[in-house]
Amino acid sequence: MAKCTFLAMTAGEFEEAPGPESRSAWMACQFSPWNQGLSNLPRTLPQGSLVILNDQSPICGHDSSRILRQLKELLEGNRCYGLLLDFERPGQEEAAAMAAALVEGLPCPVGVSAAYADGLSTPVFLPPAPPDTPLGEYLAPWAGREIWLEAALNGCRITLTEQGAETEPLDAGDFPTEGFRDEALHCSYRIVRGDSDAQFTLWRSREDLWELLDEAAALGVTATIGLYQELGCF
Repeated sequence: MAKCTFLAMTAGEFEEAPGPESRSAWMACQFSPWNQGLSNLPRTLPQGSLVILNDQSPICGHDSSRILRQLKELLEGNRCYGLLLDFERPGQEEAAAMAAALVEGLPCPVGVSAAYADGLSTPVFLPPAPPDTPLGEYLAPWAGREIWLEAALNGCRITLTEQGAETEPLDAGDFPTEGFRDEALHCSYRIVRGDSDAQFTLWRSREDLWELLDEAAALGVTATIGLYQELGCF
């Protein structure tokens, strides 16, 4: 496993969680849509926790110095592991400026989503590795950087026809109930042939994901983050 594994929780899950062995990650923090500053900041966190700041609400003029003060007080006061900037709106100048200010101003590790990681000396946060791509190949573009990896029970379906191949993602609820295992890709798979096409379904079971994270650690990934609701009993 990676050096640190975090389970991302909502405020309600923090109260109900039985104390998982993995470290906790507070995932409810976001830019306030009503006034300056952050909303849904926790009062306290377990030592060693990760705080996740998302851009579900656009930044829209938030003052980076105020955001920095709020986060510094929270992170230092609770002796947190670090901060994850889970920014999913690419190409936003305000988000890039905010990320740079927080990386510069905070004394703890600050992971930044890949869309905003260029030019910053900080860990890069990558989405879950697709099951049809070898992990080493997936991580290769970020060689030399500290990498934090999202962990998820993800899958995909590849439909092959005479016109080419199309790939669509699969949610865990759509995974087949049985298939074969691919040790190199750390996934399970099933092939169904039709009259004019072939469907390759690949998905990760808990066992597959556990093995993937072992390889991730061997390749230098220092932290993995997954949803408590999905991996809480992992």
